[in-house]
Amino acid sequence: MKTIQKSIRIPKKLAEEIDGLARKSRSDFSAVTVELLEEAVKISRCPGIVFAEGVRGRHAKIAGTGLYVWEVISIYQSVDSDLERLKHACERLTEQQLLAALGYHRLYPKEIEGQIAENEQWTRDRIGKEYPFLPEVRE
Repeated sequence: MKTIQKSIRIPKKLAEEIDGLARKSRSDFSAVTVELLEEAVKISRCPGIVFAEGVRGRHAKIAGTGLYVWEVISIYQSVDSDLERLKHACERLTEQQLLAALGYHRLYPKEIEGQIAENEQWTRDRIGKEYPFLPEVRE
């Protein structure tokens, strides 16, 4: 990724909080700040989307739900990209929540398609090998 250097002034307390996040994630100040700024821009462009830490990193979620955007888009693709069928499949979500997920995917398709592809690699066999202590996958 091509980068440029910019100088900004931020409050001391904010810098300390970012330093704390960097230490916690074993990253550096710049990397954490860039990640936070990227998320802020995406949230600004896509009302109804938030970011949350999961087992595989931080990903876009639909605000007020436990669902990741990629999960809703995966369902949408499985119903042949039909909004009415998506509404039926995700009846607990409002139309605005569904549209937020679709809008986010429209703006950041590579991100969401990558997460869907990554999820599809988790076969029952792979889960059993990587997590043999889970009773559901033991034979």
